[in-house]
Amino acid sequence: MPPNAYRWMKAYTNFDAEHDALALKRPSEPKITHSNEERQDTAFTYQRRIKKELASALKSALSSHLRTVIWGLLKTSAHYDASELKTSMKGLGTDEDSLVEIMCSKTNQNLQEINRDMISNISSDFHKLMVALANGRRAEDDSGIDYELTDQDSWDLYNTGAKRKGTDVPKWISITTVPSVCHLQKVVERYKSYSPYNTLKSIKKEVKGALENAFLNQFQYIQNKVLYFAD
Repeated sequence: MPPNAYRWMKAYTNFDAEHDALALKRPSEPKITHSNEERQDTAFTYQRRIKKELASALKSALSSHLRTVIWGLLKTSAHYDASELKTSMKGLGTDEDSLVEIMCSKTNQNLQEINRDMISNISSDFHKLMVALANGRRAEDDSGIDYELTDQDSWDLYNTGAKRKGTDVPKWISITTVPSVCHLQKVVERYKSYSPYNTLKSIKKEVKGALENAFLNQFQYIQNKVLYFAD
């Protein structure tokens, strides 16, 4: 179902979540005429009364194609759009048509809800870092440096990484994706006064895989943009 189809679903005149939830206890031909909000109420009531998720209960009762449609209808609009975005970017290549349809037809509030849903369902620290960077929140004004804050960020990077067992990755993401490049250059310099390792070596010791590569690229870019692109 196209992402913008939700707006055309009208509230059902005689809607009764309790009645619909109990009627779906033995599902055969689920109703799809209700609005999205009513379907959420029905799914919530079903789980409360039957002690089982409605989507799981419908799995064995529906054919694969109809099941896909019904599962889509049981999601909130933001959850549906977020899952479509993930699918469109999964694997090799990108489904540009789906991306364009979703991203160009939503209000700011819609996009914020989609973003929150995507973040809440992301378990990988690497993907959380990518989302944080995509938010475009990095300060671009390098006119003034708060040296107390650069010192605090340097200490926090060390204190939540090399100084302890286990790395506080969310803290690292917060420190490295919001301040300006100039601020972070000072953080890199100050970091040497706390840690026996420089930032690049600390990253290699603390994280691995795609997350390590992402942080390394961030700090290499921060330290010297010219050399970064030359490499």
